[in-house]
Amino acid sequence: MNNKIVSQNQITKIVQKLKKSGKKIVFTNGCFDILHIGHIRLLKKAKLFGDILIVGLNSDSSVKKIKSKNRPIIPENERAEVLAAVSSVDFVVKFSQPTPYQLIKKIMPDVLVKGADWKSGKIVGSEFAKKVVRIPLVKNKSTTAIIKKLKNL
Repeated sequence: MNNKIVSQNQITKIVQKLKKSGKKIVFTNGCFDILHIGHIRLLKKAKLFGDILIVGLNSDSSVKKIKSKNRPIIPENERAEVLAAVSSVDFVVKFSQPTPYQLIKKIMPDVLVKGADWKSGKIVGSEFAKKVVRIPLVKNKSTTAIIKKLKNL
């Protein structure tokens, strides 16, 4: 098992220790179904805002609720392993709720990062972060676009 993939209970304890040692915690989240260049660039940029990047990963059941019954394409354990292999990612934590609200509340990140497609007033959990950063998306790069392209092959 990858030691970057941790439970919500584990990340709470890890974050407490990291904060005591003065580390700046960055949090982002998403489905990360079919990891692409847009995801990688967001993760690299997010890491620049602190010392430790924690990625909240939607479980398969939550992806189905927010995307469609045909998603995710890649199962959650595989998505978690792929994310953990990304050098800028320090920890991956799965969550089953439709939003990461409870997870963000537990972590209380210094910086909460989302894609610029999220309106700043609507970013879930923003009240628990010291700072919210919206990162510009990579134009025409999305999992939905990849799926549409594959359907047309």
